[in-house]
Amino acid sequence: MALEQEAKVDSKIARCDAYFETVQSRKKLPYSLQETLTTAFARIPVSSFPEVPGGKVIEILADTTIADAVKILSECNITSAPVRKTEAVTSTDWRDRYLGIIDYSAIILWVLESAELAAIALSASNATAAGVGAGAVGALGALAVGATGPLAVAGLTAAALGAAVAGGVAAEKGMGKDAPTAADTLGEDFYKVILREEPFKSTTVESIIKSYRWAPFLPVSTDSSMLSVLLLLSKYRLRNVPVIEPGNPSIKNFITQSAVIQGLEGCKGRDWFDCIAAHSISDLGLPFMSPNEVISIQSTELVLEAFKRMRDNEIGGLPVVEGPNNKIVGNISIRDIRHLLLNPDIFSSFRQLTVSDFMRTVTSRSPITCKLDSTLGNVIHSLASNSGHRVYVVSNEEENEVVGVITLRDVISCFIFEPPNHFDNYFNFAKEMLNQ
Repeated sequence: MALEQEAKVDSKIARCDAYFETVQSRKKLPYSLQETLTTAFARIPVSSFPEVPGGKVIEILADTTIADAVKILSECNITSAPVRKTEAVTSTDWRDRYLGIIDYSAIILWVLESAELAAIALSASNATAAGVGAGAVGALGALAVGATGPLAVAGLTAAALGAAVAGGVAAEKGMGKDAPTAADTLGEDFYKVILREEPFKSTTVESIIKSYRWAPFLPVSTDSSMLSVLLLLSKYRLRNVPVIEPGNPSIKNFITQSAVIQGLEGCKGRDWFDCIAAHSISDLGLPFMSPNEVISIQSTELVLEAFKRMRDNEIGGLPVVEGPNNKIVGNISIRDIRHLLLNPDIFSSFRQLTVSDFMRTVTSRSPITCKLDSTLGNVIHSLASNSGHRVYVVSNEEENEVVGVITLRDVISCFIFEPPNHFDNYFNFAKEMLNQ
């Protein structure tokens, strides 16, 4: 098992290497300029980066319920937060204080899996109705819980548990219902089961944080370089980097991809920034994908399918398109899951809710778009001024066909490269954390 996990970690790092090699090969910038910038970022300490608004990092206690965690994220207008152990800790080691990071991506994974199990449990009065003989439930129980995740299903009735367990195994083998189909049987009971009834009602952040996370908890110290942070947020695909002060277990700062983009926007007028920002995105090799690699969702498809597609592809948002030419008409992001969890009326009817209906209900903002001849400076300004996480590249203003996506990760990657052996020591620690 340890060797298998280590192989997965190595595979992730290999994909990061491949991404960054593509970025570097496509950038049409003088190497001397890139080298100068990289050297400059390597000399800037993390302690110089602006603190989070209010000066205090929002933390969520491990025993907080999922519903309350969503409320905290929504009310504070943040997409993620560190999770702190509930019991008092006197150790000065942050490992004894924090469990990881909770974000909307982890919540989506939990909701989708809960949807499958709750749907099958409610729609079947016994295991036979779920497609598996009742006598097989006991034998399948341990396997099913392991296969479908650590959901706390003990509070369901025996018959419903049997149906959920059997259905979970059937789904793993391709025989059961997927989340959109299963949820169609629930009616208004879905919201009630997931957030109002046991065992789902009491599901805590601690119980899902490791099983459903997309990225590890990898902090840096205040005396680390900003180059390390920028590389973690770009090449290594982290959305946020906690900052720890040596000798102090508390998180001092929380640097996100969005905060870095805001920082870059504030660099307008500086020669180095203006030089790069004046280049068209095509000069920088953007977007780093071909049109047929763009993952989208038709406006007529179910909103649950949109979240499922984000989960399956480990991405944070999708362009909503219409017609054979994929004309963009909207955007749906991973943080929109909060509308389902905070609004019972939406959540109870979402088995039939299309993406277009969902967007009208939550009054989503127009998607951020640009053209192939747009400058990097314009893209950064659009992201910063709209607090966006991606810009959709369109063929022209008339057709609005999506031909690419530029993410925060892509923009940060334009400004740096990784010096040889930069992360040698750090990644011994990183692999240890990834293996947990």
